[in-house]
Amino acid sequence: MSEHTPPDSLNASSPLGGSVFLNALGAAAQRLHPEVRRYAAGPGIPGAAVVVDGVFDVAGSRFRKLNLLALPIVGRNLFVTAHERDVPFHVVNSLTRSQGGPLELHADRAFTFTGGAQHFVDVLLPGEREGTLLNRVGSARRVELELRCSVTGDGHLRLVSERTWLRFGGLRIRLPALLSVRADVVDGFDDAAQQNTVRARVRSPILGTVLEYRGRFTHRPA
Repeated sequence: MSEHTPPDSLNASSPLGGSVFLNALGAAAQRLHPEVRRYAAGPGIPGAAVVVDGVFDVAGSRFRKLNLLALPIVGRNLFVTAHERDVPFHVVNSLTRSQGGPLELHADRAFTFTGGAQHFVDVLLPGEREGTLLNRVGSARRVELELRCSVTGDGHLRLVSERTWLRFGGLRIRLPALLSVRADVVDGFDDAAQQNTVRARVRSPILGTVLEYRGRFTHRPA
């Protein structure tokens, strides 16, 4: 067995449940680092959850309270209004499946800044194209990203946005590249520290980096 061969108990086709990440990756999931695959497998069963705790080396937005100007458009729990180092964070990843619907992974991230906790929430569900996920961010889910899923040479999970939409009621408007954002997220594992790692950056072609965070964490079933 190679070092990146996952245990049978984490197979995405397990009758016990599934994973939005492993399903999107398909056969490429076999190349994930075992610990990254364990995290990507998620709760596994609809109705279950995984709790994540860690510390970001750096987290937040350099635009800080200017992000409040976007609230009427994007809604709450999407942008944060601080940018600090050594930020503790807590995440709850919950797996759901509505009757006859696809798997959905809901994430509620709490960033504990010195001024108080701020939340960034989103939901992931299968994408419209092979190897992709749809990421609806914020409590109002008005911003939707198409994320391309891949495995890096180190066996880490990488998500890169390719298209962006705004959703208002029944309307779904695709944004041109100049007005969209590009998200790049890598979930990895540090063998020396024996901890999972995450690195995320969201950039606007006009404004530059609007959100970033990177750090280490551990995870456990809720």
